[in-house]
Amino acid sequence: MRRLAPLVIFALLALLPLGSVLGLPGHWLTLVTRAMIFAIAALSLDLILGVGGLISFGHAAYIGIGAYGAGILITEGQTELLVALPVILLACAAFATVTGYVSLRTRGVAFIMITLAFGQMAFYLAQALSAYGGDDGLTLYEKSTLLGREIFSNRTGFYYIALGTLAFCYWLVRRLVASRFGRVLRAARENAVRVTVTGYDVNHVRLGAYVISGMMAGLSGLLLANQTDFVSPAYMSWPRSGELIFMVVLGGVGSLYGAILGALAFLITEDVLSSLTQNWKVIFGPLIVLFVLFTHGGIAGLASKLRGRHDG
Repeated sequence: MRRLAPLVIFALLALLPLGSVLGLPGHWLTLVTRAMIFAIAALSLDLILGVGGLISFGHAAYIGIGAYGAGILITEGQTELLVALPVILLACAAFATVTGYVSLRTRGVAFIMITLAFGQMAFYLAQALSAYGGDDGLTLYEKSTLLGREIFSNRTGFYYIALGTLAFCYWLVRRLVASRFGRVLRAARENAVRVTVTGYDVNHVRLGAYVISGMMAGLSGLLLANQTDFVSPAYMSWPRSGELIFMVVLGGVGSLYGAILGALAFLITEDVLSSLTQNWKVIFGPLIVLFVLFTHGGIAGLASKLRGRHDG
């Protein structure tokens, strides 16, 4: 199931643009593109949450850093993606290294709270950037380009760029989890003391995962800025971090492909309910809670159970 499900997911996503021929509403392509962008961020969070057991409540800060990095560079006349991408990845890596080094000296609730504090620091810093819109956000009148080509202007082209980026990130995380690095990270979640006794530096491994996770989330921020043509401090807010955690839990913590399913389900359900009523949040919240409570493993767990019953 773990091998087949990701292939089915990516195959269906690759075929989705053909749905317009069959009468699928045009806005769904934009919606699913947005969902895949957030799936990258959710996948990056699952690396440290599902595999490493680290509950970060400030993960949205990296989406904001990626989005503001792209937005500020575009505003200053630098649209080249080959310049923006390294700058954003380095900025996210630097922020993750500093904040991760401090945060990983704590455990449990203290870790959650300190990541929340760092996330809010980034949020208030973005609000203070009056030269780039401040609290009102920053409108972008251009998109990033690749060697002078406007690769993000075509909606279908953007869709496949987001899909390709998501597929690469999924492959990278799967490789990391299957490596010795991933096995140590997973073992440290179960018993950090025992792993330390065997000679591994648990904090270094966790910090490495934290930095990789932050860089990946920053990549989703770059894509988000180019899709919306707008950057806002709201991208860094703690409710956004909470939504990322919901996506991971909804899809199935630690399953990796569950983070993709969770992001898709979260944003599509949000869109459908918001089109039906203004009070959609009153319905949406309890739906998520009930689903997580009764499935015990999210969408990925439910799929595995159904598969097991079918085989039985």
